[in-house]
Amino acid sequence: MMNISAVTEFVLLGFPLLYNIRILCFSLVLVMYSLSMLGNGFILAIVMIDQKLQTPMYGFLCNLAFLEICYTSIVIPKLLETFINTRTTICYRCCMAQIFFIFSFGAIELLLLTIMAFDRYIAICKPLRYAVIMTKNVCIQLAMGCWLGGFVHIFFQAVLVWTLPFCEKTVLDHYFCDIGPVLSLSCADTRLLEFLGLLSAISIVIITLFLIVVSYVYIISTILRIPSASGQKKAFSTCTSHLTVVSILYGAIAFMYIRPNVHSSFHFSKAVAFLNTVLAPMLNPFIYTIRNVEVKQAFWRAVHKTGGPLKKKIFLGRKASK
Repeated sequence: MMNISAVTEFVLLGFPLLYNIRILCFSLVLVMYSLSMLGNGFILAIVMIDQKLQTPMYGFLCNLAFLEICYTSIVIPKLLETFINTRTTICYRCCMAQIFFIFSFGAIELLLLTIMAFDRYIAICKPLRYAVIMTKNVCIQLAMGCWLGGFVHIFFQAVLVWTLPFCEKTVLDHYFCDIGPVLSLSCADTRLLEFLGLLSAISIVIITLFLIVVSYVYIISTILRIPSASGQKKAFSTCTSHLTVVSILYGAIAFMYIRPNVHSSFHFSKAVAFLNTVLAPMLNPFIYTIRNVEVKQAFWRAVHKTGGPLKKKIFLGRKASK
């Protein structure tokens, strides 16, 4: 008989091999987290300020930016704590909630990227019907469908994880409550749950990836039929950022979760998870904005709008002092 007791908390192991340089690691992660929050916050702010950016494409990008803020905020604070404290704990309920939200946000991101590919397909392949198809109500419904679909997709699997019994082992070989390390601590036979999780991951990843690939097959075939090279370049430039983010995300997911045994290669999974939870959310805002002419123009318009009244106040203040 196993000694099954009520587990009240788990210990997050973090990255013990980096203990000697933990201050440096803490500083780097904090900088990356700050850049991620600033970058995604900038996207939300600039789209809300500039009316010319209030289009379906940037509306979905705002949803993605808000999602990245939520995603990093439930993972990185605990990661930073593992670099400071020798023993970092997370309560049982917090751990279960973290599992639910992490995987829900992951599913929502896949759905959002699929909708963004569909949006680019309509814009490039059916430009004359774009305004009729991608109306404001349709975009709101698609965005809400992504959020609701992601939560529903993960909810029933999360319920099964919540019902698992746990024994005396409470040390998670990770810096957040990932499904593999949590299942490895359970006293129950988790093979069926692992199979269901693998099936769920494969289904949503393969379906969304298939829809994205099909969209881009039509997009590329349409672009190649554009007679001018400048027109081809302009059309394809609207898709490069999305393709880059898709490649990074799906590559990380394939390494982390689409495996027959979720208990294997925890050290490798932690390294890949770091790229997906810390590095990618920091890079995504720059990928979407650094070569985006519309965002740059919107930024300078915002600067001029705020800078003009400020210069006027300074001028009037100097004139009054004279």
